[in-house]
Amino acid sequence: MTAILLSLATFFSTLSGGLFALKFRDRLHLILSFTAGVLLGVVSFDLLPEIFRLAQTHDVDASGAMIALVFGFLLFHSLERFVLIHHVHEPDYAAHHHPHMGVYSALALAGHSFMDGVGIGLGFQVSSAVGITVAIAVIAHDFCDGLNTVSLMLVHRNTTLRAAAMLLLDALAPVLGAASTLLFHLPPGVLTLYLGFFAGFLLYIGASDILPEAHSEIRSSTALSLMGLTFLGAAFIYVVVHLAG
Repeated sequence: MTAILLSLATFFSTLSGGLFALKFRDRLHLILSFTAGVLLGVVSFDLLPEIFRLAQTHDVDASGAMIALVFGFLLFHSLERFVLIHHVHEPDYAAHHHPHMGVYSALALAGHSFMDGVGIGLGFQVSSAVGITVAIAVIAHDFCDGLNTVSLMLVHRNTTLRAAAMLLLDALAPVLGAASTLLFHLPPGVLTLYLGFFAGFLLYIGASDILPEAHSEIRSSTALSLMGLTFLGAAFIYVVVHLAG
């Protein structure tokens, strides 16, 4: 039950990040620049080290997770290019936005948030100390999860109402994830594959979607500031992960 109670804090952390993005939507390019760094930081400082830690601890081959990473990256790339926007001519691509892409991206982030809750629950299955450490890390970066969810919805021209609905789903997901761990134990090998797949997804939306959009309509005089925000986003996750560790 402690895991579920702590997961409630992630609900409010996620909502706060999403409301921040909604309030300052006129500065969305700044938020997106920071978000791109956050996604890079989550992959580099959180997901990949966790994959190798799990692989070493449980004697699991980490190459499967790396294959899942590449598969996740290429799957989302193929989905966007050949299924969702196959009707758009390549020269016109930059001028088009696809609300369903925002929804699918937000759903994937909600899936990640669900697994954040699962991570809290599984941490408490190991020990209270591990569970609390995981919970602190999740609560800290779920602010960015909410921010990312709303940013992805808005950048693909979804309505405020739809963005708010996806934000609520993302906020509820960790609570549901933590509650679900009362019913099962996830094998380490399966968890490493999931983490690899999700890392590939984050790399794709960060490098090929969010970061280019952040710089799409910005003058060269502001480019340095935007890159600074990207570095700040990555540094923020680095600090959060290492303080939690």
